[in-house]
Amino acid sequence: MILPRQAAPSGTPAGIWWGLLGVAAFSFTVPLTRMAVAGLSPLFIGAGRAAVAGVLAAAALALTRQRLPQPRTWARLAVVAGGVVVGFPFLTSYALTAVPAGHGAVVIALLPAATATAAILRTRERPRPAFWAVMALGSLAAVAFAFLQSGGIGHLHWADLLLLGAVVCAAAGYAEGGLLARELGSWQTIAWALVLAFPPMLALAVSSLASQPPSATPVQWAAFAYLAVVSMFLGFFAWYRGLAIGPMAQVSQIQLLQPVLSISWAALLLGEAVTWTTAIGGLAVILCAGAAVRVRLKPKP
Repeated sequence: MILPRQAAPSGTPAGIWWGLLGVAAFSFTVPLTRMAVAGLSPLFIGAGRAAVAGVLAAAALALTRQRLPQPRTWARLAVVAGGVVVGFPFLTSYALTAVPAGHGAVVIALLPAATATAAILRTRERPRPAFWAVMALGSLAAVAFAFLQSGGIGHLHWADLLLLGAVVCAAAGYAEGGLLARELGSWQTIAWALVLAFPPMLALAVSSLASQPPSATPVQWAAFAYLAVVSMFLGFFAWYRGLAIGPMAQVSQIQLLQPVLSISWAALLLGEAVTWTTAIGGLAVILCAGAAVRVRLKPKP
């Protein structure tokens, strides 16, 4: 059978609840990536999770007899794949070999405002100047936190650059995926993106295994399994459905909960201490990101 496509944005609470479910699933991504890189190479984690999810996606598409997307849609799916299948997993995997999960969660807290910005650029919306001012303030807060954690001005860690790049990639993938989900369906969007990226991801995963055989513990393999099945596949079912129901700017606000949850999981699962710098930096970035999204939601006078 062919599952029905999602309805156009309605502004109902359903979008918020689906988005909340997606964020809850994604909140484990940073701490579990940090856990997995202790026994698996970042290359294998980035490529392997996409390859496993690609197999699941292909099976789901085949079992439900989904029609191939239109030719013009493949370029948009490539944006989704490049952002959330390739860019974000690879960049965060390499970054979290060098910085704690709590640190990564604070920098990634820019994602809600970055997603709103990507949606603005994609839809050619003209927000008020206050949006750009608050967005710039949030970016400065994230960069200032990264500088302080790296030893002061002039000592920005290379991992922070990777995390900022991951934010840009995810924001582009979220915005384009949210728009595509209204046409293809929520889970179909991420499934086709995974299928598109499957061949190179499988090749990279096999190459990584050949060059660096894994020596992971069962717990680290379990973390990898979560990243592949939930973070890379099932979580997007809920997240893209929430964005498709929308409004996208409102649903994206739910991402403000993600860094708080990620820092909490890092403390519980990894025993990371929540320092005052982490708490203050996270709060500053979250407040700025929330203000940016709220400014955008207010109609122009």
